[in-house]
Amino acid sequence: MKLEGKVAAITGGTAGLGRGIAESFLEEGAKVALFARNPDKGRQVLDELGAGDRAIFVPGDVMKQSDVEGFIDRTVDSFGTFDILVNNAGGAGDLQPMVDLSDEAFDEAMKWNVYSTFWATRRALKTMIANKSGRVINMSSMEGKHGKPVFTAYTAAKHAVNGMTKSLAREVGELGITVNSICPGLVVTDIIKNNGPATAKAMGMEFDEMITMFAQEAAIKRPNRVEEIAAVALLLASEAGAGITGATISVDGGTAQY
Repeated sequence: MKLEGKVAAITGGTAGLGRGIAESFLEEGAKVALFARNPDKGRQVLDELGAGDRAIFVPGDVMKQSDVEGFIDRTVDSFGTFDILVNNAGGAGDLQPMVDLSDEAFDEAMKWNVYSTFWATRRALKTMIANKSGRVINMSSMEGKHGKPVFTAYTAAKHAVNGMTKSLAREVGELGITVNSICPGLVVTDIIKNNGPATAKAMGMEFDEMITMFAQEAAIKRPNRVEEIAAVALLLASEAGAGITGATISVDGGTAQY
């Protein structure tokens, strides 16, 4: 029960990495608030988690400031406090060569990945600073450490998330708040299965070919698993991770190697 008595808020918490992290946190005794766009999916996930009053779902769009800030406020109102923020929501969006990339697509990548993280964290800090305690965990990507053709906007966004992580860690470290990024490699979630064919097409290949290519870039020669990412999030959220802050932790099977 490493998180007993703790309250966590997870954006993009009903699928993929977000859901895996939610399950891990609940198993360790936390109360969890989940944020995503689809109310029906949210209610379904709550039923499947079977956590009773230890889990709530708040519908909203991570690209809307009022929705994101409202989610943080709802978490505090529901559970009376707030300890752990996981900024998990994000995505690659429109993948185009930079010469063809529109201003709108670039703005979308920034809102989806950077602004959403900024809005949620800024709001959460009000409670964390008052409590003199907190954990901020930002979901970045291996694209936050190196580049890939047609991923220009996404790569820029995830580099920005990592930069925000490092600066904020120094800003709030003496207040008992840690701030870290996790940089996953390829994890074949349902989201990847649904959106991956379009990504592969933008890269000029078939979906299976893209998965194989990403896997071969890693030292372990396979995609990572959801539970491997969730395990690192649990470490950072727990007392065992109190000495880790300002880190951009690769969980990519040895792709970036730094």
